[in-house]
Amino acid sequence: KALGVPFTDTDRVIARTHGPIPGIFADRGEPAFRLLEAEAVRNAVATGGVVSVGGGAVTHPDTRAALHGARIVLLTVSPEAVAARIAGSDRPLLVQGGIDAWQTIADERAATYAELAHVTFDTSRRPMSHVVRDVVAWVTDQQTGPDAGHTTGGTP
Repeated sequence: KALGVPFTDTDRVIARTHGPIPGIFADRGEPAFRLLEAEAVRNAVATGGVVSVGGGAVTHPDTRAALHGARIVLLTVSPEAVAARIAGSDRPLLVQGGIDAWQTIADERAATYAELAHVTFDTSRRPMSHVVRDVVAWVTDQQTGPDAGHTTGGTP
């Protein structure tokens, strides 16, 4: 909303079109879900605007290819802050292991995230309104200034 462009949450698109994500994982497996996710990301990127992808989206090469050329903002969170956020989660890859599973997954994906992200904002201890403000400022700067490359933004 803050940028005045369309917003697409690919997890919501998948759930609306194919049913709850935990059910897709249970019935069809993660590889089938990642294909659905890659398609949702391709369609969303083609539409334009802000596209929110699930944390595992970048594990699939088709999704990474769909994101090529896009300005990618990575929102990070500390293990301490995420513990409360995932309590009671039905996310398939976290159901069994909780915060330990999250940390393992985050560690496995860290290099890919760092490679793809043009800018990173930590959300651990900041109100979302501040994160949004900083992301909007970065996007605006990218539209009006020279390409800033890979940077880290947002002070705690």
